[in-house]
Amino acid sequence: MEWATGAVMALAPCGAREARLVLAAAAELVHVPVADFAAAVVAGAHGEPVPARWERALRRAVEALCKTLPGQDGGRGVGLLPSRARTEDALTRFRASRERLAAAPGDATARSSMDDAAYTLCVLMGRSTVHEAVLAAERHLAGPD
Repeated sequence: MEWATGAVMALAPCGAREARLVLAAAAELVHVPVADFAAAVVAGAHGEPVPARWERALRRAVEALCKTLPGQDGGRGVGLLPSRARTEDALTRFRASRERLAAAPGDATARSSMDDAAYTLCVLMGRSTVHEAVLAAERHLAGPD
């Protein structure tokens, strides 16, 4: 279950809580226990065939997560923004953690690092979800000087 959680965290991007919700939603779509679905995610990542409808269920669950995230309004204000340098550091740390987790989804240290980096980015950007914080950080860095 932890390996599959890490894989979804790297894919979405999201925190561990949201990744577990994605796995549960996908498992519900194909009417199997979450543990069986998680095992299939792990097996698929190691080259074993996964039923196409299970892959579609995972894709749908990830898409549903992204659609339900708040902050899709393009740029609501969050008060004072951090410096561009601090924002860039936090976003770089998050992306590096995500890459490490994508390379080793079963690594508890990589999952913890991703959760820490995601939390930091959320707090820094004043957002409640990882997806929202990443978008806000990217907008902040792309904005006018």
